[in-house]
Amino acid sequence: MTEGTLVAWKKKKGDKVSAGDVIAEIETDKATMEWESPEDGTLTEIYVEEGGKVDVGQRIAFIGEEGEAAPKEDKKAPEKKEKKEEPPKKEAKKPEEPKKEQAETEKPASAKAQETETAPPREPERPSRPPRQESEARVKASPVARRIAAELGVDLGSVKGTGPEGRVTEADVRAAAKKKPVEAGVSTAPKQPAPLPLQGGSRIHLSGMRKGIAERLVQSKAPVPHFYLNIDIDAGPLMEARAELKSGGEDADTSKITVNDFVLKAAVMAAVKVPRVNASFDNDAIVQYADVDLGIAVAIEDGLLTPVIRAAQDKSLREISELAKDLANRARNKRMKPEEFQRGNFTVSNLGGMGIDSFSAIINPPQGFILAVGKINKMPVIDNCDQIVVGHRMSIWMSCDHRVIDGALGAVYLEELRHLLENPALLLV
Repeated sequence: MTEGTLVAWKKKKGDKVSAGDVIAEIETDKATMEWESPEDGTLTEIYVEEGGKVDVGQRIAFIGEEGEAAPKEDKKAPEKKEKKEEPPKKEAKKPEEPKKEQAETEKPASAKAQETETAPPREPERPSRPPRQESEARVKASPVARRIAAELGVDLGSVKGTGPEGRVTEADVRAAAKKKPVEAGVSTAPKQPAPLPLQGGSRIHLSGMRKGIAERLVQSKAPVPHFYLNIDIDAGPLMEARAELKSGGEDADTSKITVNDFVLKAAVMAAVKVPRVNASFDNDAIVQYADVDLGIAVAIEDGLLTPVIRAAQDKSLREISELAKDLANRARNKRMKPEEFQRGNFTVSNLGGMGIDSFSAIINPPQGFILAVGKINKMPVIDNCDQIVVGHRMSIWMSCDHRVIDGALGAVYLEELRHLLENPALLLV
């Protein structure tokens, strides 16, 4: 997160506040968070109006003692400082008018201006090349590499050398040209595609959350090597267990336990039984976690959140059910704290309630895998007596990071998951 939007002020300018009082609501790319007063005092000044963008670390208000004046905004101070430093520069340049243009290009600080007054006349003339040429000259490269770079329009400063002591070779330049083909003299910066033409529609600007989702998915799908495994489980025993718990009456706590709660509990217990899947890839190592921090995908109006149940291996089916409902409710209302939706070891995404038979999901980095759960369908199946009967089947897909989980390891995990879901009494222990 680099910025947020100040949604609403809960206090007015001049109001007295106490430490812990909610002063404002700030919307990030994940949730709308309440900003609390860090101390007692009076809300003397408000620097950001409702609807304004706020950078991380930016001052939005001033809380002081009664009668204490608020400081002016910081951004005006540097401008004044620069204006004060300008006169010495001009005075230093007056004796030598021909050098004025060069001095303006260099833009020295006030300290350098003093050095110019006391240094020999030749001193300011030392820089003979623009900064860009100097940086290029510092790059170690063979003459052939420099010639090829000029022909292909490759910036040597952006090329990583593989020769002795990091020297850029001809092969390095040609490889860089293939990755980013550009015409000579044209900037290597990627160009934004032209906006799509509108034909009676409308252009909807991305919210902070939508931008965050787009960035995260690109970070995941492009560099993370996904592969997919799929099982269909016999959901008959699961449906029977759910019906039995519901028979206790609507007032009973167990009646609120859903099929998804069984899936969440089973996913956690299977990760305990097969601990190697409870891991993430981290550059030159695989980090295996002690706790099972379970992420739950929750669809909200303008995106997706994945609140996390911490140390889920220590929680019962009922506790997981209660926590999942509470987190989902607060996620939909954007009333979550950052620590409640950050990290997580793996995620369960369930679209069965929305009528989806099966699907595969994209891993939420740096997690090692994600489970995608479809709806329970009635279908003809062959029983143990080779008779065709009506059965209940549920599809579960597992998207794995191949750097962490191999096919055989993923299969072992899914087999354990199947065993638990087809024997739901094991989840009640």
